Amino acid sequence: MTSRIPAAIAALFLGTSSVFAADGAATDAAPTALELWEQDRSVVLDSDGISLDEFLWVARPIVVFADTPADPRFVEQMELLAAGSDDLAERDVVVIIDTDPSTPTAVRRQLRPRGFMVAVVGKDGGVKLRKPLPWSVREFSRSIDKMPLRQREIREGNE
Repeated sequence: MTSRIPAAIAALFLGTSSVFAADGAATDAAPTALELWEQDRSVVLDSDGISLDEFLWVARPIVVFADTPADPRFVEQMELLAAGSDDLAERDVVVIIDTDPSTPTAVRRQLRPRGFMVAVVGKDGGVKLRKPLPWSVREFSRSIDKMPLRQREIREGNE
């Protein structure tokens, strides 16, 4: 049995600009980072080619930086985020990673990390939190739930 990698994921990780339609025909329109996240709220996006402005007023990026994907803090943070992906999706969180300081992405230039860092960016585009150590989803959730826009979302969701 042959397993097939979804075209959108293959395009993201293989760096190709073509994706395949449901009928197998190649198209030149690669989905945007926002479209990938809207299709699957648990997807983890690489920062290469992403602008945080794509998520303005739509999602709250949590950006995880490290100098290498082997950094134990990075590994721990990713495990913590994966374990709480449902809670993050409920809060419109998109997880973005950047583990290559030799390639200065737009996200890396904007947030200027040094080594391992986790940053929470609000829907308004402002940096709400920076942490030099891994955080649990519970800690992220509590911090996000205190934000005025999230408070409004909670009130409107209860009405």
